[in-house]
Amino acid sequence: MFRFLVILVIALTVSSCSSYRPAGDAFHKSLVGPYELDAGDRIRVTVFNQEDLNKEYLVDQAGYVSIPLIGNVAARGKQTSELAKIIAGKLANGYVRNPDVSVEIAQYRPFFIMGEVNSAGQYSYVSGMTVQTAIAIAGGFTPRAQQRYVDITRQLNGKILTGHVRLTSPVRPGDTIYIRERIF
Repeated sequence: MFRFLVILVIALTVSSCSSYRPAGDAFHKSLVGPYELDAGDRIRVTVFNQEDLNKEYLVDQAGYVSIPLIGNVAARGKQTSELAKIIAGKLANGYVRNPDVSVEIAQYRPFFIMGEVNSAGQYSYVSGMTVQTAIAIAGGFTPRAQQRYVDITRQLNGKILTGHVRLTSPVRPGDTIYIRERIF
């Protein structure tokens, strides 16, 4: 009886480690909605007929961009169109008459990859990236890597969520991908 229990415990442990448990709905919510700015994003602000204000700005760790004349503007959690309206409103308040402002992403914030890849680290995000392409950018799997599923940690509405996903799953800017070591 004791041997049977030991074998059962080992079998359950191995099967639970190797089975796929998909990430919840909240985890995938950020893939459907519009892109929201966060720290590390580089944006291009264009104020028509105001060449001195047309520059690229970095969203800092606090979630702000510092723009001449108007100072710090909160960018975290905002879409580019929302940020353009906020900047236009602040510029219209005594600095520029009828400002026409455009904001676009110049460079997305990086993603991070850790665990059983040949070159773990921080990499530039490319639009349309999947876990598989992220692993390729990081030099591929190590010989010890679990090659079916990975964990992705992503921030959504101020909450940090981790999902167990397939290699074909999309990656978002700012994601942290973790490749586990296989058991056998």
